[in-house]
Amino acid sequence: MKRLLNKRVAIIGAGSCGEGVGNGKAMAILFAEQGGKVLCIDSDPKAAQETVDEILKGGGDAAALNVDVTDVEAGKLTMARASDLWGGIDVLVYNVGKSSQGGVLETELSDWNEVFDVNLKGAFMLVKEILPFMRSQRQGSIIFISSLAAVYSAPYSYAPYEISKLALIKLSQTIARENSQFLIRSNSILPGMIDTPHAKKFINIEKNSDDFSNERAKMVPMQRQGSPLDVAKAALYFASDESAYVTGNILKVDGGLSL
Repeated sequence: MKRLLNKRVAIIGAGSCGEGVGNGKAMAILFAEQGGKVLCIDSDPKAAQETVDEILKGGGDAAALNVDVTDVEAGKLTMARASDLWGGIDVLVYNVGKSSQGGVLETELSDWNEVFDVNLKGAFMLVKEILPFMRSQRQGSIIFISSLAAVYSAPYSYAPYEISKLALIKLSQTIARENSQFLIRSNSILPGMIDTPHAKKFINIEKNSDDFSNERAKMVPMQRQGSPLDVAKAALYFASDESAYVTGNILKVDGGLSL
């Protein structure tokens, strides 16, 4: 039996930033394979449509929406589009992240604000628009893709990213506490070393791709990087009714890196 049969899903950040498959695209495809109706939302309309095209090619149900999470109307646009298509949203995934390299002293206030606008403020604004609908139907699952960087210090410093992703976990837990009585669940996933197009762009590597991948794999106890599908499968658990009694949780997908 399909685990998300007829569930209405909105994935923020469902495109891939470059060649290959990122976490959002992997989630969108897997969720559709499991019977979900997936609204693929991204600030890059081409990337969102590419994800939709792949889902439709596989016989799934999906639509694209071009939205910038820093737009104060992003939540309303998302809710309106999902309502027009399928009557609402059962599952919301917030899978976007902006980074700025450097520690506290190296970080300019403008960079700090840009990172927090995407990583935290955007999530807050979206949830405020979608929670009332979930409360009215007395069910829903919200999944925040945070980062292992929120709780684990990597060799490179991205202070605004790390701090904003930690705050995102607390936002998830606050939502969980305030909405449990409405049977709305909110959980966080913390990906570790995941082999995505975003990872290479995020760290701004100057070495070749193979060297970069090998170095990252050596840091992980399992001796490999995770795949976007590893993250997608974790998200599928939180999206499905299998996690009906699970809320406010933090799930690390890191191959044991944080041990």
